[in-house]
Amino acid sequence: MTFSILALDPETGAIGGAAATGSLCVGGWVLRGDLHAGMSASQGAAPSTFWGEDVLIEMLRGTGATQAVKQITSTDSGRDYRQLTALDLSGQTGAFTGDLNEQGKGSLVFGNGIVSGNMLANINVLDAMALSFEQSDKPFDQRLLNTLHAAVKEGGDYRGLLSAALLVLHPNNPPLTLRIDYHPNDPVTALIELHKKATTGDYANWAKQVPILNDKERTLD
Repeated sequence: MTFSILALDPETGAIGGAAATGSLCVGGWVLRGDLHAGMSASQGAAPSTFWGEDVLIEMLRGTGATQAVKQITSTDSGRDYRQLTALDLSGQTGAFTGDLNEQGKGSLVFGNGIVSGNMLANINVLDAMALSFEQSDKPFDQRLLNTLHAAVKEGGDYRGLLSAALLVLHPNNPPLTLRIDYHPNDPVTALIELHKKATTGDYANWAKQVPILNDKERTLD
């Protein structure tokens, strides 16, 4: 029911993901992240939020993304209805797509990232997403957002879209977690507009006092 991207920015240490779906509340269901572990996207016909959390725990323990995904998915009797991708802090990825998810479905690995989807209008959606991210010279968060636009242009979720989300974690910035839980027309454009409001003006200035990984006692003083 979803298409998503997970990526690492090796220059800044940021990790992030973006997702969109023809159902509600994609951010709450799909995206998880931890600056000490990596990123995950748990989706599919019957997505497991436990998968998304558990694979992060495995990576936090030092398990690489590929093996962590295998460990989490292999013991679940409902795995054929689920899809999971993970990205660890070295840029290694792991992916699983259950056979009973609807076509088109699959995952595609690229440098320091992975895209994945099911219920896609066509499998070329994944190629369009990866190409968009790799060829862009925009800031990391904008590159993630642009992959959602690229997916839509290629056909996206064949039902259309109702929700979209962005999650970016950076050691020197506060977490950027933005969600459009329901938008009947264009949640991706609404997410881009929300991103602009959240990264400029008074809100962005206020966020400069929020504690961050590299300064857990930060204030404006």
